[in-house]
Amino acid sequence: MSAGILVTAQSLKNIAPTLSLEKAMIISDHINFICPGYGINSKDILEEFLATIIHESGGFRIKSENLNYRKPQLLLNNWPDHFTSLEFAKQYCGNPQKLAYYIYGTTSISKTLGNIKPEDGYTFRGAGFIQLTGRTAATLYSKYVGQDTPESAMELIRNQDWWAIDSACWVFAIYKNLINAAVNDDFVNITKRINGGLIGWKDRQNTLSRVKRYL
Repeated sequence: MSAGILVTAQSLKNIAPTLSLEKAMIISDHINFICPGYGINSKDILEEFLATIIHESGGFRIKSENLNYRKPQLLLNNWPDHFTSLEFAKQYCGNPQKLAYYIYGTTSISKTLGNIKPEDGYTFRGAGFIQLTGRTAATLYSKYVGQDTPESAMELIRNQDWWAIDSACWVFAIYKNLINAAVNDDFVNITKRINGGLIGWKDRQNTLSRVKRYL
């Protein structure tokens, strides 16, 4: 691998096999250009970063949080403190905006995210390859990269792969300060800091194994 190249398109496709080679070329170029500026500049650090964003984004397919739940039981499973009955949960199934207004805009979760009105729940729902979420994080990121407003930053993150990668780097290296954890191969801590728990742990481990194999 050439100096300055963290990952090749073919290696990225091997790690995330649902990627087309054309898309892998675009994403790998973004990674090689953006990541070093955030201190994600070695194989050791990149391993945990890649495993995390590949899982969170479904192999670089998802840049906007999917709140279109079809089964009310999933709402009870994900937010047991805020959905205590199937009948109540049914009101929010199939309506992502209504769900975002409630769960991220009016419950105690809204305070942790810095959201100040119900509409913020939808505007600042997860975005990018690492799912940057909430007004507080969006405001800090927008200031860091020089965007006019947190709302405009979120639109860029949702719609452009460049910004989806850049925001993921910012969350990982700046907002969550996970560079040292990556150096120490502390994938459990990284996952908890990003995810809030160990949801999808088996897939995360499998992804990390592919990263270590092909990177």
